[in-house]
Amino acid sequence: MALASLSKVVLGSAAFGVFWVLAVFPSVPFLPIGRTAGALLGAALMVVFHVISPDDAYASVDLPILGLLFATMVVGGYLKSAGMFGHLGRLLAWRSQGGRDLLCRVCVVTALASALFTNDTCCVVLTEFVLELAAERNLPAKPFLLALATSANIGSSATPIGNPQNLVIAFNSKISFVGFFLGILPAMLAGMAVNMVMLLCMYWKDLEGSSPDEVAAEKEMAAVEEGRLPSPATSTTLKGPGQTMLVQSSSLVAAAGHDSVMMESISTKHRWFIQCSAPQRRLFLKSFAYIVTAGMLVAYMLGLNMSWTAITTAVALIVVDFRDAELCLGKVSYSLLVFFTGMFVTVSGFNKTGLPGAIWNVMEPYSKINHVRGITVLSLIVIILSNLASNVPTVLLMGDEVAASAATISAAAVTRSWLLLAWVSTVAGNLSLLGSAANLIVCEQARRAPRNAHDLTFWSHVVFGAPSTLVVTAVGIPLIGIINAA
Repeated sequence: MALASLSKVVLGSAAFGVFWVLAVFPSVPFLPIGRTAGALLGAALMVVFHVISPDDAYASVDLPILGLLFATMVVGGYLKSAGMFGHLGRLLAWRSQGGRDLLCRVCVVTALASALFTNDTCCVVLTEFVLELAAERNLPAKPFLLALATSANIGSSATPIGNPQNLVIAFNSKISFVGFFLGILPAMLAGMAVNMVMLLCMYWKDLEGSSPDEVAAEKEMAAVEEGRLPSPATSTTLKGPGQTMLVQSSSLVAAAGHDSVMMESISTKHRWFIQCSAPQRRLFLKSFAYIVTAGMLVAYMLGLNMSWTAITTAVALIVVDFRDAELCLGKVSYSLLVFFTGMFVTVSGFNKTGLPGAIWNVMEPYSKINHVRGITVLSLIVIILSNLASNVPTVLLMGDEVAASAATISAAAVTRSWLLLAWVSTVAGNLSLLGSAANLIVCEQARRAPRNAHDLTFWSHVVFGAPSTLVVTAVGIPLIGIINAA
């Protein structure tokens, strides 16, 4: 793509710069309006500066991705009410050997789940849950948020349904689901392990937390010292005028009542359900939530439209719940959806300046994948563009050009070039908060979490994300080359 006029290049770059600054520094002193408003400001400037027309701006909004995000938030809410996180918590905590062991489990579970449920879905569903796990063990939130975001991106690289850019690559390259999976799986597993080791090395001392029982005991003793409880015994009977109160330790109360409270939140007063006992209602709704979610996963693997599959699943859960959906829909993070809307317009306007295309035109002769230097240059270009213009636009911009360049080498090189593009553009998302939608989801969900909220800043992410991206990318590339050399 040729460069646009000088005025469009300058104004488009300025608008993108405003968006980038506000996304990186949402509370910048001279304009503390936050990421969401910053994305809308960048989009508005692109239209006001005539870098992109209003019609093109609306067309640039990726409705399938927004629909997928919205639907997965709804489905995640119902799965949470159905007690799925309780089962996952028991899986992660089963015979856990402390904070380091828990971090490893989060990395493995997230990576494997992201390959099947998409990285955005896993981040939507797991962020608050991971924060609660860390809080229960008196552990810092940051290592676990980084483990969740980076592992989700790495794991999503293994399948065409793992993330949006892989869908684009699978469609354009005509690589089968199995061929795609086998071609990237070794790199994904190695990258997951390397990323996990780097997290452990960087946060080894910070992961010396307490067990949930120890934390509960500490809180109970503190309450006794402050006079809020009569004694540290697990239960004490207090008698008042006409009533008897049973005081138990908070950990036992939570363990006994957690599932029942969550399941009551999805109960209903519909006539059909009134005729059933409460346990029957809970069992039916819980089973239905699990069954339709499993069906959603099967539909993904069969290649059905991901966005409408997720929306259909969400609607099915709402309908069967037999009550006003306002409570469930009210928990959706609409500010996150608005942020992505503004980002799509801003990135599309930046692409129309021709700068990303100009960078590729200059570097293409040095980016042949038949030698190490060419692969290194190509990877650096993809990493830079993925963090400047997002990975989906980068794949759309470079996919055909990279494949055409590889076609001059051999037919096998074309498949290898597509898989390398999928691997690098996905792992590149770990470099910064702006590199991947999954990172932004984790950041915003963590900031708004009702318990153990944490503000994952741009620089705290880069400190780990930059070295992890470079090392994991370098580890995976030779494995993709070896597996797909034939």
